[in-house]
Amino acid sequence: MSDTELRQRLAARFREVNGDHPMSAADDAYVSEQFAELEAVCAGRGGGDAARRLMLEDLLPLPGYLRSDGAEMVPRDLFSLADEAGGVERLEAWFTGHWADPAEGKAEWAAYLSGQYVCLHSVSPATIRRKDRLTAAIAAIADTPGARTGPGAERLHALVDELDRLEPAFCGYDRLRFGGPTSRDLFVDAMRARFPRPRAAA
Repeated sequence: MSDTELRQRLAARFREVNGDHPMSAADDAYVSEQFAELEAVCAGRGGGDAARRLMLEDLLPLPGYLRSDGAEMVPRDLFSLADEAGGVERLEAWFTGHWADPAEGKAEWAAYLSGQYVCLHSVSPATIRRKDRLTAAIAAIADTPGARTGPGAERLHALVDELDRLEPAFCGYDRLRFGGPTSRDLFVDAMRARFPRPRAAA
């Protein structure tokens, strides 16, 4: 299969997963800052075509974004988990083994392959699980009477701050493909607006 055919097949798979939404100039600028072009990440690893084949074979995650010029944008650490697992052929078993429930591990593997874990600066089983715990804990505390003052408020702000450190800013394109607010919108920005920090005494 030629380079052009591989790019076309990968772009088609990407749109099957994410829908066909426009990328604005602001989206392109954000993605170019946060991610890297596939070819650059694949230097010394057999080139972009080898990575595209692995993506199409469900051995590596799809690109996080297709820039408006067609560039396949991926995390700079695209190969880090495969390297930790001992190779792409071992990655699935290594990855899913981080969940006690095989069904949950399989579901997270599918989500990882989609390339949609753009909600984390660095994607790994540990950060995925930590994000899930943080959002659940934030939601639970926000529904309690003590969320505005005292220890409950302190705990809520600490959890929100930790999630803030894990997550990037997202872009407008993300709200189109996810069909609504991002996790940052819901669990960082909205929580800080709803539960502002008490002002320090003068």
